[in-house]
Amino acid sequence: MSHPLLASFPVVIELDVGWSDMDSFDHVSNLVYFRYFQDARLVYLEQTGWLQTKRDIGQGPILKSTNATYRKPLKFPDHIWVGVRITEFQPDRVTFEHKVVSRAWNAVACEGTAVVVSYDYRADAKCPIPDAVRAAMDVLETKKPAG
Repeated sequence: MSHPLLASFPVVIELDVGWSDMDSFDHVSNLVYFRYFQDARLVYLEQTGWLQTKRDIGQGPILKSTNATYRKPLKFPDHIWVGVRITEFQPDRVTFEHKVVSRAWNAVACEGTAVVVSYDYRADAKCPIPDAVRAAMDVLETKKPAG
């Protein structure tokens, strides 16, 4: 089940904040938010077949850049929802939006973006996003998320 603040996100995962996610300042370490983003993004990439194309033909995603804006500090114990969606398509890359919603705050705790480039790992060069992956992304982005 998703959170209403993530109703427009086609992929949402749920996680519990772990004790080891926190830093010495008694809140979740900024590094951990990027792991939350990555965990949700990998579910998205698996659902669209992009991870499979890397295994099959060596053409897969590679992270170009990422950022985060922190809104509310997360602490243990908490339960979070992490949403991911594409905000921009280009022939060889996509920009993902990530949003983390906290049960304790009932609000957005963090949001950010990631630019992911299509990469041919065998040729060590950028390549166009495979057609089947792009088509799967289009389908995923247009479907109504389950609430």
